[in-house]
Amino acid sequence: MPDRLRLSVIIAAYNEERTIGTVVERVRTVPLDIEIVAVNDGSSDGTGAAIDRLKAEGQVDVALHHPHNRGKGAALRTGIAGASGDVIVVQDADLEYDPQEFVRLLLPIARGQADAVFGSRFLGGDHRVLYYWHSLGNKLLTLLSNMFSNLNLTDMETGYKMVRAPLLKSLILTSDRFGFEPEVTARLAQARARVWEIGISYSGRTYAEGKKIGWQDGAAAVWHVVRYNLFPGKPRLRPGDERAAATSPVAVPSREELERI
Repeated sequence: MPDRLRLSVIIAAYNEERTIGTVVERVRTVPLDIEIVAVNDGSSDGTGAAIDRLKAEGQVDVALHHPHNRGKGAALRTGIAGASGDVIVVQDADLEYDPQEFVRLLLPIARGQADAVFGSRFLGGDHRVLYYWHSLGNKLLTLLSNMFSNLNLTDMETGYKMVRAPLLKSLILTSDRFGFEPEVTARLAQARARVWEIGISYSGRTYAEGKKIGWQDGAAAVWHVVRYNLFPGKPRLRPGDERAAATSPVAVPSREELERI
């Protein structure tokens, strides 16, 4: 399938020495043309060395390092800048999201129906049962985001947001921490991107297993939703170019080819 879309998978890692190798291995099993861009966000354990080893072994295509921890959003901006694929998706360095979902998420983009696809944890996919207050907080943040953006999402905070690369690279993204999710959602709405949602499986982890987001990040997310929706960033492209970037033709596999995978 020589004309298939190339998918850049950005893995932003902070102190994920225990799981980074497994995550990369799982991404490599996905039957798509994949570029892996791994960003070590100033880890204090062996994550950086693990990424360099995976790069030397040819499992990681691009290895980038922050000298100091700057936050998830900053790491993702570094990864987005270093990606060369037609479509970009974020893969957390833990084991909560299943990369096999990429094939389904890519379909609406490959068909020319979508500019961005969100993988929703609340649309019926298999999931590990964990924290009620986390799920309620996610739903409240999604409701608030929808009120400002006029999108009818079910999971604004999902870690799986797959976006056509020209569009994503054109967005002004400034958040350094977990504000990335509401910010990129607001920017996509402001760019009038065609957004789809697809239900995905989800295996959340506990704090004992290394989960890092806390109530402070949830409270900050409320401010991020308001801030990024009320104060649009200035586009990097000329007026009208964002939409052109979102809809410009690229070589894509046929629907039949993708659905056979």
